Amino acid sequence: MEIKVLGPGCAKCTEAEKIMRGVVEETGIVATIEKISDFQLIAKHGVFSTPAVVIDGEVKCVGKVPSKKEALDWIKK
Repeated sequence: MEIKVLGPGCAKCTEAEKIMRGVVEETGIVATIEKISDFQLIAKHGVFSTPAVVIDGEVKCVGKVPSKKEALDWIKK
C-alpha cells in the first residue's frame, strides 16, 4: 500500500501524517508513507486544498485532517 500525505508542512498536515502513520503501525499493514510538500506534485493529484491523503493513487480526503476512524476504514479496504 502506498500512502501519500499532501501538504506544505502546516500543523494540520503534520497531524494528518501522524494519524496515517499511527493507523499503519496499529494495524500492522505493510505500507509506505510519503509526505509531499511540493505544490506542483500536490496539484498533479488534482488537490488544491491541503492537507490531503492519497492511498494507492486514490484521493481519500482533501482540505481536512482525517479522523482515526476514517483512516482505519481506508486502509482496511
